[in-house]
Amino acid sequence: MHSTQSGDSEFHNSAANQESFALLGSERQLQRFVEAWKAGKLPKAEWTHAAHVAMAAYFAFDHAAEATFAIMKAGILHHNTSVGTPNTADNGYHETLTRFWSSEIGEFVRAGRYTSRWDAVRAAVSAFGADRDRFRRFYSFDVVRDRRARREWVAPDHAQRGS
Repeated sequence: MHSTQSGDSEFHNSAANQESFALLGSERQLQRFVEAWKAGKLPKAEWTHAAHVAMAAYFAFDHAAEATFAIMKAGILHHNTSVGTPNTADNGYHETLTRFWSSEIGEFVRAGRYTSRWDAVRAAVSAFGADRDRFRRFYSFDVVRDRRARREWVAPDHAQRGS
């Protein structure tokens, strides 16, 4: 279903490239980005959709689905606290979207059988970095603003999952 190739031309043509160039400039830059995120030192402006995708792929490369989700949840909560983003009923951490994206990206990475974390991250950002609204194909309601979905997992309610 998913290609294992993360060819440079495909990546450089991606709309996500503009948003994530510093993050994906090299393996070393990716590692510095991850360390800054883990340490709570990543500037708020750098925590973009493409950055979320990159982190989920980074951890999905060598963690099972539940572990990837747990790492992402803890990391997002920590990042939000570090940059002053309140985690409330209407703002900050979103349980359903975090689980949704962790699952989508994790499935993509595991299906790709990438030989390196670097390739997996680059491929995931190329595939999903500009697809911020992908989740809308899976939900019939405004999952972003739904308070229940923000605080707890709400499964997709569309009968057929789009690709």
